[in-house]
Amino acid sequence: MANSTFQYFPAIAISRSRDLVHWEIIAHAVTETDRLDLSDLADSHGIWAPDISYHDGLFHVYATLRLNDPPEGVKAPSRRQIHVSSPRPEGPYSRPVFLDIDNIDPSLFVDDDGSRYMVIAPGITLVRLSPDGDRLAGEPRQVWPGTGRRAPEGPRLIKRGGWYYALLAEGGTGFAHCVTVARSRSLFGPYECCPDNPILSQPDPAAPIQRCGHAQLVRTQAGDWWMLYLCGRSNGGPYTTLGRETALDPVRWTEELWPEVNGGAGPSAVQAAPDLPEHPFPEPERDDFDEKRLRLTWQFVRNPDPASWSLSERPGFFRIWTGEWDLDSLRAKNTLLRRETEHRYAASLRLEFDPRESGDRAGLTCYYGTRNHAKLFLCREGGLKARLIVNRNGDATMLGEIDLTEKSGSGVELRVEVAGQARAFSARSDGGEWRRVGKVADASFLSDEGVLEGKHHTGTLVGMFANSGGAGRRIPADFDWFDYRPESGERR
Repeated sequence: MANSTFQYFPAIAISRSRDLVHWEIIAHAVTETDRLDLSDLADSHGIWAPDISYHDGLFHVYATLRLNDPPEGVKAPSRRQIHVSSPRPEGPYSRPVFLDIDNIDPSLFVDDDGSRYMVIAPGITLVRLSPDGDRLAGEPRQVWPGTGRRAPEGPRLIKRGGWYYALLAEGGTGFAHCVTVARSRSLFGPYECCPDNPILSQPDPAAPIQRCGHAQLVRTQAGDWWMLYLCGRSNGGPYTTLGRETALDPVRWTEELWPEVNGGAGPSAVQAAPDLPEHPFPEPERDDFDEKRLRLTWQFVRNPDPASWSLSERPGFFRIWTGEWDLDSLRAKNTLLRRETEHRYAASLRLEFDPRESGDRAGLTCYYGTRNHAKLFLCREGGLKARLIVNRNGDATMLGEIDLTEKSGSGVELRVEVAGQARAFSARSDGGEWRRVGKVADASFLSDEGVLEGKHHTGTLVGMFANSGGAGRRIPADFDWFDYRPESGERR
């Protein structure tokens, strides 16, 4: 499975599963910073909607690179497509090849005669590709526009029993998102709509699973069919703090040879697993930074500065050298994050950092983007302080600070406890008691729906940062460990 990584780097997370329920990240398709420049892209731009498929001995990944919109009056594309390939899903993948077609959501379809096509929005649009898949070899041709709902995107094609089945996501990526299907005996149509469209939608606004769409049909080795699709889990109302996640429901083929998802009952909140041997992937709760490489769950915000972070300068620590720009800037470097995957969890870290003057800061952040984040950090303001600042859609507010007893060579632990929309931030010196710095009672601004400007697709991540507040100083912030613990029973 390939997932969007937006402005985060390395790009395009590749995961594997043996049972369609438990997944493990095994690679990123783009890992070299000189191969993909995300440095000036706005929040929630970057890599959109990758698709992975296997053909002729190679794993192929196609994805959209969403650029910034051009200035008013300037004619320029805002989207390009990229293609990488590898004989192994773990990579390494080839250098990205860019295909200049200005739309979104590409995937690869290979017809029975070996002809390759890019399937891309709007609707089901086909573009002939060269034999290696690296060049456009024809003009775009739309073969099915969809059912008439808005934003017909996320196109996929499969062939089964002599029929071409076209899947679309329609209704936009919000709470009207749905899946529709059509079929044809010919690749280029005409396509007939399924009489039961949409075959997947969420009509219940109170249900825990919302925003269902952008689907793919998968057949297991047991012969069963399943649909994997994007969704959002509601968090205390119409807020999807975790962004879009991946859901799974069974599919049966009707007597009329149409796919029926979950018996037509809509997305399931609880579902029987596929009839496959269970294969979980244990995930350590603490990262001690003892390995030579960062774990694959970590990502930088945009392209990192490799000269300003290290796992080897102080073995057993993740070191960030303070940079010029704060978290509210696109130019901030080496902010390291992992996805939040639960609505209830606690994250903590231990940090050794000696801020010298006002502006030097390092700590923990719950990060949605440059305009929406919370940060708990160490700073020096008449003594060592732990300070909490929250940025709500560009409005930064200090919610609290505490004095910390200084001890030579000692470290400080920082913690956030998340319970739905509430987030409590605490700090303590080594060997001391936890002390509350501040609390955010309503963190809905850290959700796709709470972002009031620009794109908003990523959900919230949590992790570490260090900067000098524009003062130009370069001092090390050494993170000893980072701990992420879901509330008991919450992990999914």
